Amino acid sequence: MDQLLAFTVVGLSTAAIYAVIGSGLVLTHTTAGVFNFAHGASGMLAAFSYWQLAVGWGWPVPLALVTVLLVLAPAFGLVVERVLMRPVQALGEAERLVMTVALLTGCIALARWVWNPDTPRPLEPFFADRSAIRLGPATLTWHQAVTLAVAVAVAAALWFLLHRTRAGTEMRASVDDRALARLTGADPLRAGRLAWILGSQLAAVGGILIAPTVALDAQQLSLLIVSAYTAAVFGRLRSLPLTFLGAAVVGLLEAYLAGYLPRNDYLPGLRLAAPALLLLLALLAFPHRRLRGRDRRLVRVPLPTPRGSLVLAGSVLLLALVMATVLSEEAVVSYGTVFSVGLIALSYVPLAGFTGQISLCQLSVAGIGAVVWGHLGAHGELWALPVAVLVAAGVGALVAVPALRLSGVYLALGTAAFAVVLDRWIFTLPAFDVFGVRIALFDQGSVAVTGPDLFGLRLTSPVRLLLLAAVCLGLASLAVAALRRGRFGRRLIALRDSEAAFATLGGRLLGAKVAVFALSAGLAGLGGALYGMQRQTVTAEQFDLVAGLPVFLIAVVGGLGAVGTGLFAGIAFVVPTQWFDGLGSWAHDLSPLLIALAGMGLAHSPAGIVPRLHAEWARLARDRTLFPLLLGVLALCWILAATDAVDGPPLLAAALLAALALNARASARRSPDTDIAVEWWGIRRPWRPEDGEVLHRATAAS
Repeated sequence: MDQLLAFTVVGLSTAAIYAVIGSGLVLTHTTAGVFNFAHGASGMLAAFSYWQLAVGWGWPVPLALVTVLLVLAPAFGLVVERVLMRPVQALGEAERLVMTVALLTGCIALARWVWNPDTPRPLEPFFADRSAIRLGPATLTWHQAVTLAVAVAVAAALWFLLHRTRAGTEMRASVDDRALARLTGADPLRAGRLAWILGSQLAAVGGILIAPTVALDAQQLSLLIVSAYTAAVFGRLRSLPLTFLGAAVVGLLEAYLAGYLPRNDYLPGLRLAAPALLLLLALLAFPHRRLRGRDRRLVRVPLPTPRGSLVLAGSVLLLALVMATVLSEEAVVSYGTVFSVGLIALSYVPLAGFTGQISLCQLSVAGIGAVVWGHLGAHGELWALPVAVLVAAGVGALVAVPALRLSGVYLALGTAAFAVVLDRWIFTLPAFDVFGVRIALFDQGSVAVTGPDLFGLRLTSPVRLLLLAAVCLGLASLAVAALRRGRFGRRLIALRDSEAAFATLGGRLLGAKVAVFALSAGLAGLGGALYGMQRQTVTAEQFDLVAGLPVFLIAVVGGLGAVGTGLFAGIAFVVPTQWFDGLGSWAHDLSPLLIALAGMGLAHSPAGIVPRLHAEWARLARDRTLFPLLLGVLALCWILAATDAVDGPPLLAAALLAALALNARASARRSPDTDIAVEWWGIRRPWRPEDGEVLHRATAAS
């Protein structure tokens, strides 16, 4: 009984922190209509800033608290609301979700860049010099008492704000109907701005309170938000009292598991994954109309032509040949993962681009493909590669079952929770037996991975593995393009447009979702297996949730509906990462930071960069004079680089300059289109911003 009371005290103090953070999450979501995946990251930055002021620079604790909570946190909330979220407010729920994922990635990268993650930063609890408070057989530290008092004060202050002030009335009115609230004199923008400020402050309070009890680590502190997610889902993202109740359930569950969970090699990860498991159960168990609702603006999915698909596949193979003949063996090892990472990014196209299903666990599924190949194909057995793809596809089909109840941000939450369960528990399990079959994952370490034996030809060298990955990416791109042009691809797009209409017209939701989840997971598993072959060893940390966010963001930046996104994402992810790593350890986190900034620019190009690049360079590709000239220049540069006649960087710069100059020339040589009839505007020539005004004037004059 004494032990139970002690664990209850610990659980309630932890629950108080989750309640504070979760209440800020609910406040932001209900008022601004945005589920902030970066909510925990803002608390993490506040904790690091507090440490820097109070410990690093020796400021008095009260001054450091005032600076962080009343200056830095509100400023952060204002910047996020004004610069990042307001431009995408007119877009859909998926675009706003991507913006917060980009913010999460950027905050983690920024914290790692500013504060060296290898340097320990202990933070002393509040009133650590005072004796603990005795509660019978249990003890309550002053830090825990402060935490509980802060949670009670936050609950009271939020109730007073929402029910006894004009600002709170505006916030609640904006939740119900923003347009109607505006008609009654309320200002939804002001309410949203206040919600972001208060949300950032509450996240900062939670981050500062929990930092002394855990390591001051950017990733760990940011992912503590999973527990606050669970509390917020208990409150159905609307009810603050239910959010506090959910926080109590999560905090007590963690404390009791820490105290009473049996000690063996298989269960420690369960305690770490318990909040994510509880989040999954809460998402599936709690009925709510907004769990199935969608609020998004559909983006046109490009239709690839057979010729364009063949050109894309040929470009992939040609790029692989250039890399194999130009790069040194060491450089091939560094840059060769372009194609395997591209396969993982391509898996988002049929799932998120065609079907509109947002998944944040694709890299974790790729890890399953890598580890299955590592164990079954340890001696290069070729049959193990399709088995790895099938196992990954089976995991994807398993994920598809809860997808029937979830969509939009809730599906993203569910897949993120699934990735956390894999990271914290499943991937950490030692080998075990199931019905006499030995199951081994990462076995609490690393897994050696080798290349396959292709009909007597052993593919173990970096160049051969590079070519194998390129062939797989080219074939997969052709398959995805054929899927988009086929009947099933049209069904998937119809499913994305309206699940209700799809089902009404005779479509089978379960079959379609299971098929597309299995397909995308199979592609990710293949990419993970090839990635492992090229890396030769894989660890669980290479496939965790945070590691997968930059790949997801680059796929979004490229364009989730474009088949060329796979190649684009592979190049955009691998090449800058290797360049920055070559500059030294100080630049290691610059690549994910730049990826996050690119994701934050989503509002300027919701359809992605790949369709824009295709539109801008299509005229050069159709020019029968300039395009062969460009091919000749590129071939000359290739020969000079392969023979070591000229160094690579100058040739690369020359090739880029020649391509840009020829594209500009092709654009200048475009045929006049003044004689195109108005009904063909936007079809035979691109639609221009001034066309709408021209049509308006013409119809007004008539």
